[in-house]
Amino acid sequence: MSTETVQDISIQTTTGIILTDVAASKVAALLTQEGRDDLSLRVAVQPGGCSGLRYQLYFDDRALDGDTVSTFGSVKVVTDKMSTPYLMGASIDFVDTIEKQGFTIDNPNAQGSCACGDSFN
Repeated sequence: MSTETVQDISIQTTTGIILTDVAASKVAALLTQEGRDDLSLRVAVQPGGCSGLRYQLYFDDRALDGDTVSTFGSVKVVTDKMSTPYLMGASIDFVDTIEKQGFTIDNPNAQGSCACGDSFN
């Protein structure tokens, strides 16, 4: 595992999912707002969308058989065993600009996407 800094963002390079420092800070702030320290950020790939698959991000207190868990500071990111292969090397960031606010996923495994921006092959 190595750490590299890109535009003041420290990213841990692993074979699993990557959560940028900005995204980890936002998730930690949301968890603090909820008053919960027992939740993880679950990232899943679900059937649907115009290209066949779409992402889901939500807080979860469950531990499922076969889950992959990555820790970024105080934030745990969990993926189920079906989603993990689709998310290997994917990077989650948080963008807060005048045009757009929210979490973004850059996934090197996505071979295509559609205009709605939430699906990939």
